Amino acid sequence: MPPTEHISKAFEADLEETRTRVLQMGGLVEAQILAAMRAYASGDAAIVEQVIENDRRVNGYEVAIDSACSHIVVRRQPAASDLRLIMGISKIVTDLERMGDEAEKIARMARALHQQGPQHAQRFPAIRHAADTALRMLRQALDAFARLDAAAAAEVLKEDPTIDSEFTSVLRQAITYMMEDPRTITAGLEIVWVAKAIERIGDHAKNVAEQVIYIVRGTDVRHTSFADVERELSKN
Repeated sequence: MPPTEHISKAFEADLEETRTRVLQMGGLVEAQILAAMRAYASGDAAIVEQVIENDRRVNGYEVAIDSACSHIVVRRQPAASDLRLIMGISKIVTDLERMGDEAEKIARMARALHQQGPQHAQRFPAIRHAADTALRMLRQALDAFARLDAAAAAEVLKEDPTIDSEFTSVLRQAITYMMEDPRTITAGLEIVWVAKAIERIGDHAKNVAEQVIYIVRGTDVRHTSFADVERELSKN
C-alpha cells in the first residue's frame, strides 16, 4: 500500500471513530434526559442519583472527543471539508455536554419537587409534552449528523418555535398555580426551572442541527431565520 493511501485510510478511520463516539455520547445524553423525566414523574431517588452519576460519563466523552479532534488537526492537517467536520464536531459535543447538564438539573429539581409532594409534578402535563418535543429534536439532530443530511437537520429547526411555545404555556400555568396558593410558590418555581431546562435542551438540539448544516454545506446558519435556511438549502 502506498504511503499516501495508508495515511488517507488512517485519517478516514480517525474521523469515523470520532463520529461514532459523538453518536455514542448523544445516545447517553438522550438516556440521561429520559431518566431525568422518569425521576420528574416518579421522584425515584435511585434514578436521580443515577443521572447525577452518569453526568461524569457525559463530561468524559466531551473531553475525549475534543482531545481526538485536536490530535486529528495536528497529525492529519485536514482539508477544508474535513476541517469543517472536525470543527462542527467540537461544537456539537459542547452542546451535548450542556444537554447532559440540563438533564442533571431536571433530576435534582425532581428530587426537591417530590420532597414537597408528588401532586405538584402531576399538575403540569405540558412538561411531558415539552420534553417529548426536545427529545424528538435531539434524535432528529443526531440522525442528521449520522447521515450528514442537511435537509433533515433543517427539519429540527422547524421545531424550535414549538418548544418555545410549550415553555411559555408551562410558565403561565405555574404563575397561575402560585397565585392561587402562595404555599406552592417554591414548587412552582421548581416547575419553571424544569421547563426552562427542557427548553434549553431544545435550544442545544437546534444548535447541533445548525452545525450539521455547516458541516455539509459550509454555511453558518446560526441566528438565521428558517425561511433563509430553506433558501440556502435550495441552492445547488
